[in-house]
Amino acid sequence: MKAKAIVLSGRAYSGKSTLAKLLAERRRDCLLVRSKAVIEVSLSSVPRDAAGLAKAARRLEADTKGGWLTTSLNEKLLSSAGDLGLVVIDAVESAEQVLYLRRSGWSVTHVHLQASESELEKRSLKNQAGRGRLQTSKAVTRPKAIDALADIADVVVDTDRCSADDVFARVIARMEVRPVTAVPLVDVMIGGQYGSEGKGNIAHYLAPEYDVLVRVGGPNAGHKVFRSGEHPYTFHQLPSGALANRDATLVIGAGAVISLERLLKEIAELSINHDKLIIDPQAMIINNEVDIAWEVAHLKNAIGSTAQGVGSATARKILYRRSDSNVVLAKDVPALKHYIRDSVEYFAECLSVGRRIMLEGTQGTSLSLHHGSYPHVTSRVTTAAGSLAEAGLSARHVRRVIMVCRTYPIRVGDTDTGNTSGPMSQQITIEQISERSGIPLEELKITETTSTTHRPRRIAEFDWAQFRRSLILNAPTDIALTFADYFGVDNRKAYRYEQLTTDTLRFIEEAEKVGGVPVSMISTAFNDRNIIDRRMW
Repeated sequence: MKAKAIVLSGRAYSGKSTLAKLLAERRRDCLLVRSKAVIEVSLSSVPRDAAGLAKAARRLEADTKGGWLTTSLNEKLLSSAGDLGLVVIDAVESAEQVLYLRRSGWSVTHVHLQASESELEKRSLKNQAGRGRLQTSKAVTRPKAIDALADIADVVVDTDRCSADDVFARVIARMEVRPVTAVPLVDVMIGGQYGSEGKGNIAHYLAPEYDVLVRVGGPNAGHKVFRSGEHPYTFHQLPSGALANRDATLVIGAGAVISLERLLKEIAELSINHDKLIIDPQAMIINNEVDIAWEVAHLKNAIGSTAQGVGSATARKILYRRSDSNVVLAKDVPALKHYIRDSVEYFAECLSVGRRIMLEGTQGTSLSLHHGSYPHVTSRVTTAAGSLAEAGLSARHVRRVIMVCRTYPIRVGDTDTGNTSGPMSQQITIEQISERSGIPLEELKITETTSTTHRPRRIAEFDWAQFRRSLILNAPTDIALTFADYFGVDNRKAYRYEQLTTDTLRFIEEAEKVGGVPVSMISTAFNDRNIIDRRMW
């Protein structure tokens, strides 16, 4: 693959250094090369005064016919242990420098920036005032040869009428597969019931197939994954595939709500490096004293809330949109400064270069704020579309939607005040599940305890009406069926589809008939070989 370079040209104060800085900050694969620094290295034996350097630089330019810059870049390319990525050159001053680079095999995008004489003079005076000196700038009267570079440039931008971000957007678009929104590289995994469908188990299984793992929601959802020889690990903030794929980049989207203590604990326990985690600056931080206390007082008993502060924090983010409010976002937390990055720009980069993304939703469709049984709902939209919106991805990015469903849906258990967590269709007892499946009752009691609040779960027959509604709301391409052993403990010994019990096979056939999509994965147990994979993708 050809090495890629963005070559900048333009007069002083036209915006070249600002653009170069933005490219270096927003593209982690970007190497910034300042031609002035290259000259100083190439002419190390020359006197360091400005006049001496300028004279020697002109001689170097003439002797190499503009090739000195390309020679230096090729040396960097050869000495680089990995992919040099995108090189930004600030700046060139002759057509020969650009031509030499093109002829040497580089993929060059030449960007020329320009502005009116009055605007250049204004910027020059502002810059000098900031440095404590004022004089008429000579920089705006640079040789006309600089202006002539506009004739051979790939992109010419008038910075009089474009902000720095506008210039960045116009330039970076030339380096991306266009349009970036047309590349279907995102797979979305969501719950089709009331949560606790076993999404963590499926995410852990699929994680090695992706370059980027994304999570939205908040700490009110715990996703448990199996660890051979160790206790299971429950993820509350980080994507659940973090243990299964150490090479993946982890992303917490702008719509996420963060418990700072839980997040830092997970980062420490899993030894997540700074370069492997991105947190969007707009993610909301829970205030324990305000948010958790309010939910304990008003929601825990009223609707069976997990009372983790997620709803209260989300409400504050909506209601107190003032500069003097006590809303704290991720960008405001010093402990997170190494992880902060605009996730939307990062996703654009991923889509451009073909990185595969898995978006892990939390909770379940029937808990969705607008589509669940209000008021027994959560504080967010838990559908595939809602998760995409929270992450900062478009539906056009999506390749697959995987809806995870249990054989027997659950909700949080009863409290002293009644069934406060909301209605369920055809509720049954855990004793009945034990009798039907052959799984010991004590084992089921341990399993059917919530991951976050450790409360007992209520359990019900599979709700076909709920299943149909979730299909409509999410339009999944695939179903992942979990807890197949609840149909019969012998399913734990099944490693192929045909080894499942007859009742299980009949159920899957009916689910595919009602859903119109395949049951692509079946989870038979909670161990290191528990997924029967029927995918064709």
